[in-house]
Amino acid sequence: MALEHTIAYLLLGGNLGDRKRNLEMAIQLLNNEAGQVTAVSSIYETAAWGVTEQPDFLNQAVQLETSLTALELLDKMLEIEKQLGRIRKDKWGERLIDIDLILFGEEIINIENKLQVPHPHMQSRKFVMKPLAEIAPNVYHPILGKTIYEILENISDNLEVNKL
Repeated sequence: MALEHTIAYLLLGGNLGDRKRNLEMAIQLLNNEAGQVTAVSSIYETAAWGVTEQPDFLNQAVQLETSLTALELLDKMLEIEKQLGRIRKDKWGERLIDIDLILFGEEIINIENKLQVPHPHMQSRKFVMKPLAEIAPNVYHPILGKTIYEILENISDNLEVNKL
């Protein structure tokens, strides 16, 4: 029997070290350890969000075809962050790499203090929606019932998100 595959959308980001190389390494490790990366967005540069006194971030959206469950994928993402040198200190602080699970198929998951899918703040953050709209404009948000493109078109976040 063939394994079930789910299309997941992830957002990669980082603002320390060789930012582009860190994104490339994360994609390579995801491809080797979590499934098959089937699409990647352009790289976007954005001022830091939340805690603003830090270097600008590079962000990139990734489409991943995986046979892992959402929790297994989360664990794998955290492991990859660690392999790339991520040390978790401050929420919204500086980081070498950050991998967020944005969408996992059409699933709605809410495991307190562990995992929320769709990502609970995706629709209000342009640095998430702009790269995601590049690779998945017609994918529906399972709670809002709107496409990624429609959400981006109506976003109130005015942070500049510039394609490199």
